[in-house]
Amino acid sequence: MRRTAEAQRLDRLVTAGAWTDAALALIAIELPRWQLRRLAYDEGEWHCALSNQRDLPDWLDSVVETHHPDLATAILDAFRAVVSRGGTPHLTQAPVRAIQPTDSEPMLCENYC
Repeated sequence: MRRTAEAQRLDRLVTAGAWTDAALALIAIELPRWQLRRLAYDEGEWHCALSNQRDLPDWLDSVVETHHPDLATAILDAFRAVVSRGGTPHLTQAPVRAIQPTDSEPMLCENYC
């Protein structure tokens, strides 16, 4: 992760044990297009919803919803769900090397003797 002011703030939050603030800062840094749409506590669990386009009604927006008894974990689960859906992280995205095409053919080299 690049050492930006946001990353340094995130480091300070983690060091201080401010897990909920750190989870929200992580979303702001890594997924700038996604925002917290809903955060509610119901029957012993925190329900978190992240939205890609918050101005749209619920039924038109692609919302990611998660729940967990711990608030910070519910937010981090939503972050993980967005990333697994294809929402690539902003700063921690690893560079992808392009594979150059070759003229060679793959060959099966197994010996079953």
